Amino acid sequence: MTMKPKPKKFRVRRAATGQTEGQLTSGTSGDKVFETTDDGFGDADFRAAPPREGASPKQAAIDRELAAIRAEGLTGRQLRMARRVAQMRGVTPSSDFDAVRQLRAMGVDPFAKANMLELVAGANVPAVTPAPQTPPQTPQPAPAGIDAATRAADIIAIQRDIAGRRRRKVALLTARLLFFVMLPTFIAAFYFYMLATPMFATKSEFVIQQADGGGGGAGGLGGLFSGTSMATQQDSISVQSYLLSRDALARLDDDLGFRAHFEGDNIDELQRLTPESSNEDTYKLYQRMVRIGYDPTEGVIKMEVIAADPATSEAFANALIGYAEEQVDQLTARLRSDQMQGAMGSFEAAEVRMLEAQQSVVRLQEQLGVVSADVELSSRMEQIGVVETELRDARFRLDTMMSNARPNAAQVENLERIIRLREAEISELRGSLTEGAEGTASLARISAELGVAQMDLTTRQALLQQAAQQLETARIEANRQVRYLSTSVPPRAPDEATYPRKFENTLLAFIIFAGIYLMISLTASILREQVSA
Repeated sequence: MTMKPKPKKFRVRRAATGQTEGQLTSGTSGDKVFETTDDGFGDADFRAAPPREGASPKQAAIDRELAAIRAEGLTGRQLRMARRVAQMRGVTPSSDFDAVRQLRAMGVDPFAKANMLELVAGANVPAVTPAPQTPPQTPQPAPAGIDAATRAADIIAIQRDIAGRRRRKVALLTARLLFFVMLPTFIAAFYFYMLATPMFATKSEFVIQQADGGGGGAGGLGGLFSGTSMATQQDSISVQSYLLSRDALARLDDDLGFRAHFEGDNIDELQRLTPESSNEDTYKLYQRMVRIGYDPTEGVIKMEVIAADPATSEAFANALIGYAEEQVDQLTARLRSDQMQGAMGSFEAAEVRMLEAQQSVVRLQEQLGVVSADVELSSRMEQIGVVETELRDARFRLDTMMSNARPNAAQVENLERIIRLREAEISELRGSLTEGAEGTASLARISAELGVAQMDLTTRQALLQQAAQQLETARIEANRQVRYLSTSVPPRAPDEATYPRKFENTLLAFIIFAGIYLMISLTASILREQVSA
């Protein structure tokens, strides 16, 4: 259907408020509607300059025609009406006077009532091919106005065309929605309700706890978070990462045959592992079937293990919990071993040095023949005291005997010999304190060497005692570093299938496909608008 070109609509002031379109068409008040008493421009003169000198004969004739039209004294409103009629006729004038000239050359009176009514009503006027610039020989009659019946028929045809276009667009939209949204949703629903293998999920919860210190040895900020979830948060995250690792998958496959279970014929095609599947495909399936989450606020690790039958699901869950316990024990084993190894090494070294100092003391005692220098010195001093007493007694008796007039020569000689012997003995005893006999050390040297050895032995004994205390402290700290896994919710196999969630999955598929279609439609509309602009 070819539509007629629609002209631009312009407002025309009416003389009376109650005037209807039929009155305009019939011409009952046409004189009042198109009277040119006031055009809004006052007495403004729109006449231009006379024809240019040296112009061509054709241009000179046009200038003369324009000058004649200016001389008619047309108002500004009439000139604007003439330009609008010219635009309706498909004429492109250079000015308002040129519009009047071209319309008259086409044989159209721009100020006729029929043309004015067509302009006011906004009816469609067939496009007229512009006539040549030369005036025609015979004037053409002005086209007749369109009546109300023709206008109503054109409006109904346009409405029907718009309604048909709307119906076609709705039909196309419905077809696109059915193909791009409803059909994929139906396929997804058919898979979830008819083809998907029922899966059983075994859920369990466990927490990693830290042993209490049992004493005040662990002070400072280290003991502030002892026994809380913050103290084991890093360990919980490490265990979670390990259970989702390829190492855990390999151990589970070796122990319980994870891969063989999902290669069975009872598994649907989308979830089944083929014999040609790679280890990466198995690991991706493992990540979907084993779901582990960690709650940092409570410190609880939640695990969900999915399998095709409940017994296998429970067995997989128990095996993974066992792997987690081993991993928890290994997390602190090296730390505890390092602590105990260092303390034990210090204790053993102190003990060896103490034994060496003790052997040095014994060796000196054996070499010198002295058990204790202090005891030996006391004994020598007692001996010197006894000899000195005997010496004083002999001297006293000698002095008594010599006081006689005629002393006994034999007794005097005997007392003198005793005195000499006692003096020699005292000299020998005193000499043994500072100067030893030939081949032997003096008592002073023996005392000094034994004192140094005894002091070294005492020091080594104190260091050994301190190392023993450090070893005990390290043992307590190692016990405090022990982590153990406590299962708050043990795994129990369900009696009904947990997956697939048919309705929820179907609704989710519908939302996803609808969102994709909406995004693509908006993108296409924006691109089409940008290209057309």
